[in-house]
Amino acid sequence: MGSLVRVVVCVLALVVVCRAQCFFQGLETKDPKTPKKGCVDKEGKQHVFGSSWVKDCYDCSCSTEGISCCNKIPKVVDLPAECELVVDRKACSSRLVMKSDKTKDCNRPISMVL
Repeated sequence: MGSLVRVVVCVLALVVVCRAQCFFQGLETKDPKTPKKGCVDKEGKQHVFGSSWVKDCYDCSCSTEGISCCNKIPKVVDLPAECELVVDRKACSSRLVMKSDKTKDCNRPISMVL
């Protein structure tokens, strides 16, 4: 039961951190008489209002205010010496493991950007 509580706490901490690493790109209106149908991202791709997508491990969404994106991978600022954050950019996931045995999760207290 104790390990389940630790896993839940770690997952919740990662969710909080992911929300903290966000950015917003406001909707640009060149002609106020022509209503916008969506958002245009930095690469020039059009996204309809209410849509969402993942780009470079960021969850993004388009609203009538603009594009908001949040990092799916946490940023750890103070890691115990025996722990390591392993990041899989293809799957946009991360895992805190023991340096001595990467098959074991690290259950030490850590500091993350909030």
